Amino acid sequence: MHRRSFGSRMFDGLNYAFMALLVFVTLYPIYYLLVVSLSDGIAVSKGGVYFWPVGANLATYKLLLGDPSIIRAYANTLLYTSVGTAINIAMTILCAYPLSKKNFYGRSGFTIMIVITMFFSGGLIPGYLLIYKLGMINTMWAIVVPGAISAWNMFIMRTSFQGIPAELFESATIDGANEWRTLLRIVMPVSVPMMATIAMFYAVGHWNSYFPALIYLNEKVKFPLQILLRSMVIEGGLTTQAQELSGAYAAVTATNIKYAVIIVAIAPILAVYPFIQKYFVKGVMIGSLKG
Repeated sequence: MHRRSFGSRMFDGLNYAFMALLVFVTLYPIYYLLVVSLSDGIAVSKGGVYFWPVGANLATYKLLLGDPSIIRAYANTLLYTSVGTAINIAMTILCAYPLSKKNFYGRSGFTIMIVITMFFSGGLIPGYLLIYKLGMINTMWAIVVPGAISAWNMFIMRTSFQGIPAELFESATIDGANEWRTLLRIVMPVSVPMMATIAMFYAVGHWNSYFPALIYLNEKVKFPLQILLRSMVIEGGLTTQAQELSGAYAAVTATNIKYAVIIVAIAPILAVYPFIQKYFVKGVMIGSLKG
């Protein structure tokens, strides 16, 4: 049996220590949020909560579930994320597929125009005026349509499509399949890892987005969860319902509510990621093999 040198074992030990420290630094803030949200408000106010809940209770989460404005904002975020991601994936595929075909007329010109959008934009005011003229102010479409496609994600997907063996396209052509059938029956099934990866990028972007809603939405009933989260964390404000309900829970403070809302906001992404992770690395690598 080969005996490893002291230097090799020392190197591995330092690597393990560094990775353990990195995991701790990454996960502890999330764990701390959960601990504070489950702790007694008095203990939180005194700064006595660090590694485990003090006076553990679910009062904060009961309060959140009893606040219609938070539940409504959560439902809005789910709606914007699901509809927006579906539009993103559809538009990205429909743009990436023709640009991946070398015989597509005007391919270089369209590519140049798309690349330009990665570095220049019309600006906030022209963008707002466009949304206003289209009649989308204070609607869901003002949130999901302006960012319907990301040029960067489109190029990643195009590169993935270019990596599909040409023999598959030739076989489809011989069998009489048109472009739509080729896309739906061949290209998309073999590109599931890439599409799952891109969908994750888009979904996280929609879930964390608050600025478009801040600009284009006027009614609070249409606000996503991130707007309320921003108000609570940055401005230090609570919803009217939360203020009224917090009086009925002696064990709940504003800090408990803020941290609980953060946990509620990030929970879906943390829950979905493990199921997408198996596609994540593979999808990114597929899109980086061929330029």
